[in-house]
Amino acid sequence: MRMTRVLGAALLTLGLAAGPAAADSSPSPGASEDTDAPTRAGTSFRTATEIEQGQTATANASTGDYLYWSFPADTGQRPTVEATVKLPAEHAAETWQIDVYDGLRRRQACRFGAQTRTAAAGAASVELACALRTVRGWAEPWSGDPLPGTYYVRLTAVDVPASVLGQPVSAEVRVGSQDAGGAAAVDGSLAEPLVPGAGVTRDEEEKSGDEALLASLEPDDGWASGWWSDRWVWTGLGGVLAALAGIGGYALTRGAGRPPRVPPAA
Repeated sequence: MRMTRVLGAALLTLGLAAGPAAADSSPSPGASEDTDAPTRAGTSFRTATEIEQGQTATANASTGDYLYWSFPADTGQRPTVEATVKLPAEHAAETWQIDVYDGLRRRQACRFGAQTRTAAAGAASVELACALRTVRGWAEPWSGDPLPGTYYVRLTAVDVPASVLGQPVSAEVRVGSQDAGGAAAVDGSLAEPLVPGAGVTRDEEEKSGDEALLASLEPDDGWASGWWSDRWVWTGLGGVLAALAGIGGYALTRGAGRPPRVPPAA
């Protein structure tokens, strides 16, 4: 009976501790959509328009333009970038492509999604997507793994025929992410996130005469917000269960090997 109570208390502790961990592994809602979403795009890495996760940014452009946006991604997140390009009523077949780069301007591979897609002649729109790998807290320089910091989105038409160049188009870009949880945790972290212009104030930027936009957005609860994960929970619970198993084994085996008690002589 006593062991049953102990195991019941352990299971209750397991349920209470695993609750927050399960919540952490749910999709990250990011910033809610609002009327402050950007309505333009940059034309290079240095002038990329900043957007928050959860926002839908729009821009009017011409076929052949390079459109750039940037967004923050923190440790443990799996960002997904989606883009929709609305095409004119009459146009020839054209191919559009979306690329994502990290703070070091390294092109990141997509786990899945239609990164390049060809719109048939006369098609009203074309949709693209790129789901990135999990952002890691630390990685070897040669690995090319995604690291926390600013990410850049580039949207453009490729192999554009001359008859299509300059036609008006409108683009929508959305960024969301999921929390990978403790399964993606690593032992290590960057001293600073890969954010261009980090540590440079706006006054210093104006004095230098550089009008380029520096990345200023960060996750809602700050960088390295993913230091806590369910990895800590399951590690602690594993230790608790191991201790209970030891206590139970001792309780079952104590007394084994002792000589039987001999009743005293009458």
